[in-house]
Amino acid sequence: MPTNNREKPLSKHILNQDPHKTTEPREKVLEKAIGRQIRFLRRKQETTVADLSRETGLSIGMLSKIENGNTSPSLTTLQSLANALRVPITSFFKGFEETKVAVHTKSGEGVEIDRRGTRAGHQYNLLGHIGSNDSGVIVEPYFITLDKKSDVFPTFQHLGIETIYMIKGQVDYRHGNNVYPLKPGDSLFFDANAPHGPEILVELPAHYLSIISYPQN
Repeated sequence: MPTNNREKPLSKHILNQDPHKTTEPREKVLEKAIGRQIRFLRRKQETTVADLSRETGLSIGMLSKIENGNTSPSLTTLQSLANALRVPITSFFKGFEETKVAVHTKSGEGVEIDRRGTRAGHQYNLLGHIGSNDSGVIVEPYFITLDKKSDVFPTFQHLGIETIYMIKGQVDYRHGNNVYPLKPGDSLFFDANAPHGPEILVELPAHYLSIISYPQN
């Protein structure tokens, strides 16, 4: 049984991210995204097209084409516009829609991975992986199978946050000085820098999800 040193139950006030909130609409065409952003910044600063023309040396007709996304401005032109509007050149690309990656892994197609736990009878199946991304976080989702009752299970210790979700079977799972009985439907969310791992295999076979997240370098 776990010791008395347990975390308090989740409360609503600590979860302030709205998962249903959408970000600002992003343009699918780079020229239109740049033009829309230049127009927005110009109007925000209450600058007329004529004023911007004098500042940059670009004709009013050319500025109109740029703002309407009808031409692809050179980097030199964008730098001139950035200087005139007193903004970094990267601000012009704010509305451009970047490709976002999704990984679909069908049943039984997870990649079996050799990790430290495999020496103790853990079968790790990696369910997907996305490398460098805008979130700054790497996430490793594993489907883990335990089916060798005689194995000795070491504790693990690594950087990041880990979530365990029990699907089948029952194990007593250690985290630091506490041991938590995990049955189907139970979950455990913890700092993975503390020693952790299955301590007693109560009912086998056991299947659970292990989702590890840590900062990308």
